[in-house]
Amino acid sequence: MIEQYVWDLQEVDETQVAVVGGKGAHLGGLSRIEGIRVPAGFCVTTDAFRRIMAEAPSIDDRLDQLSRLNPDDREAIGTLSAQIRRSIEGTAIPGDLATAITRALGRLGEEAAYAVRSSATAEDLPTASFAGQQDTYLNVVGPAAILQHVSRCWASLFTERAVTYRQRNGIDHRTVDMAVVVQQMVFPHAAGILFTADPVTGNRKVATVDAGFGLGEALVSGLVNPDVFTVRDGEVVAKAIAAKERAVQALPAGGTQEVAIDSQRQEQPALTDAQAVRLVQLGRRIEAHFGRPQDIEWCLVDDGFRIVQSRPITTLFPIPESGDQENHVYVSVGHGQMMTDPMRPLGFSMWQLTAMVPMHEAGGRLFVDVTRRLASPASRAGLLDVLGRGDPLIRDALETVLDRDDFVPSLPDAGPGGPPAGGASAPSEPDPAIVTELIERSQASIAALERDIRTKTGPALFDFLLEAFEEHKRVLSDPLSMQAIMAGMEATWWLNDQLQEWLGEKNAADTLTLSAPDNVTSEMGLALLDVADVIRPQSEVVAFLQGVEDEGFLDELAKLPGGTEARDAIEGYLDRYGMRCVGEIDITRPRWRERPTTLVPVILDNVRNFEPGAAERRFEQGRQKAQKKEQDVLSRLRALPDGDRKADEAKRMIDRVRTFIGYREYPKYGIVSRYFLYKQALLEEAERLVQAGVLPEKEDIFYLTFQELRGVVRSQQVDDRLIQQRKEAFRSYHALTPPRVLTSDGEALTGAYRRDDVPAGALIGLAVSAGTIEGRARVILDMADADLEAGDILVTPFTDPSWSPLFVGIAGLVTEVGGLMTHGAVIAREYGLPAVVGVEQATRLIRDGQRIRVHGTDGYVEILGGATGGDLVG
Repeated sequence: MIEQYVWDLQEVDETQVAVVGGKGAHLGGLSRIEGIRVPAGFCVTTDAFRRIMAEAPSIDDRLDQLSRLNPDDREAIGTLSAQIRRSIEGTAIPGDLATAITRALGRLGEEAAYAVRSSATAEDLPTASFAGQQDTYLNVVGPAAILQHVSRCWASLFTERAVTYRQRNGIDHRTVDMAVVVQQMVFPHAAGILFTADPVTGNRKVATVDAGFGLGEALVSGLVNPDVFTVRDGEVVAKAIAAKERAVQALPAGGTQEVAIDSQRQEQPALTDAQAVRLVQLGRRIEAHFGRPQDIEWCLVDDGFRIVQSRPITTLFPIPESGDQENHVYVSVGHGQMMTDPMRPLGFSMWQLTAMVPMHEAGGRLFVDVTRRLASPASRAGLLDVLGRGDPLIRDALETVLDRDDFVPSLPDAGPGGPPAGGASAPSEPDPAIVTELIERSQASIAALERDIRTKTGPALFDFLLEAFEEHKRVLSDPLSMQAIMAGMEATWWLNDQLQEWLGEKNAADTLTLSAPDNVTSEMGLALLDVADVIRPQSEVVAFLQGVEDEGFLDELAKLPGGTEARDAIEGYLDRYGMRCVGEIDITRPRWRERPTTLVPVILDNVRNFEPGAAERRFEQGRQKAQKKEQDVLSRLRALPDGDRKADEAKRMIDRVRTFIGYREYPKYGIVSRYFLYKQALLEEAERLVQAGVLPEKEDIFYLTFQELRGVVRSQQVDDRLIQQRKEAFRSYHALTPPRVLTSDGEALTGAYRRDDVPAGALIGLAVSAGTIEGRARVILDMADADLEAGDILVTPFTDPSWSPLFVGIAGLVTEVGGLMTHGAVIAREYGLPAVVGVEQATRLIRDGQRIRVHGTDGYVEILGGATGGDLVG
């Protein structure tokens, strides 16, 4: 069947990626849009490619070898991919296939010039554009040359860059096929790229046009700087005209060449303003057709535009759905919760159902709409103050939006803007006894949940859980609990503000909170030191743990001398803290109880780096430091004018902060304790679905929202395609960086530190725990990879409470995310670790093993020198 190998562009659309690849499918779709002109052409289908692959020698063996290579082994990938390309290019195109291609050429004109373009099935996808990964050949003339370049396009599926791109995106080489698009060449006056959304800011209402003379290859290859037009609301709002000294033009006999542009034309714009606006109007039509912002390649021929490619812009952060056309301003939940990784649908839907305020999902992250609170002057001040104390970058980003008078509407007073702003005028002091009472109440509520949930299955489980979520929220919103939390936070703010004013001392509260009582998170880190004390004397247990990989290792421990005691110590720890894990606000993340091997590297670090009794000693040393600091502060205050009053006020606030600051960590402990019980019940339900043949794997429920899972349990039916789409989307979300603030226009704002009091080259952040420390940076992205020595400084994207066991073994902390009262900051102060948080791109700018200096009092980090081989020996 000759016809299966060649399809005319007019015959295909974007649903046929498997047949004609991403580029071919999009071009077919473009050709169907009214008013969009696409150069005529045809597609050589993926059937042709698979036939060639079947006939090319040694392909299967080489693909097997390729799939086993590490994506970072560039030399091996380069060698093997070159062998595969030579094998494909050396395979003769069968006669019937060559005839099909030349017959299609005959219909368009054999002697015309053509562009021969690769079109892979994993290309121009919503989640991965593969831009520039395969090859395109311009101005190809004659049937023989076109057949040769079709072979080259097939082979370009295995360029080194394309192979590496697929491996880094988790795409199996065997699942990708190559089609080839053959299109009539156009010889443009100008060409370039149109982005229907601003690719830098993400703003969907701003389009940018890059333009240059001649073929677009000059821009794509970086040969020249383009003219850049910024278009909004039907007019050019900004433009930059470049000096365009070179262009790429077609040669009469085929191929292309660089040419110099006449000096009089170099600084002339490649487009008029009217042409740029008209092009953007075409782009909006294309965007509407495909349903998402597009990256469009265009050519200008005789004052008419030809569209030669359109692909989705995959780097834009998605916008939460609001259901209206109003302006909205969203604040990231993940930055406040110290977990900016994407969440699976079950994870974010459970957080939404148990949260105290409405939350909106985008890109696997959650956001809170703060538009109304920003719109009212009364609530705005309180909101900015609270968010600014937690994370100055969020405040700066919000103020950037507010500076645009036309974006946030002005509304009548919308009421309070969230928690009280705090400061010197704190509310009346709560009774210290409420901390114990609150903890006992929470424990009783969790015990009741654990007892009652065991009896529920099927639809009744989901009805029960919805009631449990209401109890969950009732405990969280208990006014006494909020009062206790705010008492500790406000006392911290008061001490820092007043002691800086009175004594000129920054962040004095950091030392005053050392070893504060009732802090379940700091106790968790110290408790793992006690576990290490049990294991340290047992040499066979230590040796066994060094090779542990299987999650069932605790059963094996008991067979070793001293193993029973070691197992019991670890089990006791898991009984109290096993519901925790990194990213614990996402119920789908594996808990320590489910994956105890996560704790083994930390236990071994504690065995190696500490002496017996370290937990008790560290806590007592911290308590004594805090006591000494209190005496020092009070004696200095009494020496001031009106000193007795100031000392009495400070003493009251010191007592308050030490009484209540530890409780700040308890509500999160209660949340994750409940989450683990919810999760266990849902996984048991998932196991029943697997047994019934509804689901292939238990973990598939993670890709359904709570509401969808409830429907599956009722109907005993599931949409397998939906789960697969969710898995692909979740994988793609990891490549997106969530902004601190996001607008309904799609603009992503990260905020800036507007400071000039740091040394040149220093990395600016937020000072959250006083002191200065110098040491080796350990850049750790996964707690399970921890390998720490005494004196190391932990550098990581974020630290939620699960990271606190590492804090006992480090000398300082640097994170990309965090605020004054986030969990990592609170525990850093408890342990007396100099810490700077909110350092943008810290894990990229600081290399593992470099010496750095952390200025925890002033909020910046200095990079002192490069890593050495010795530095990296663990």
